[in-house]
Amino acid sequence: MNKVYLIGNLTRDPEVSETSSGVAYCRFSIAVNRNFTNADGNREADFFNIIVWRAQAENCGRFLKKGSKIAVVGSLQNRS
Repeated sequence: MNKVYLIGNLTRDPEVSETSSGVAYCRFSIAVNRNFTNADGNREADFFNIIVWRAQAENCGRFLKKGSKIAVVGSLQNRS
């Protein structure tokens, strides 16, 4: 099973586009804080690129902006 739950903040405004066949998609990235601090006492974050499709993509473009706190549930794909 490939299921991921992420809670973080948007690092930039979402970008909404459409495929050549007219399917809406939205791209954005989120910063997820780690639960622990590093040796210097600073809390680090991991950054994830997210793609949302269809009606949910249009809603993300309409209601989200840089700095928004969001929760993402989906599957994880690793690309090089």
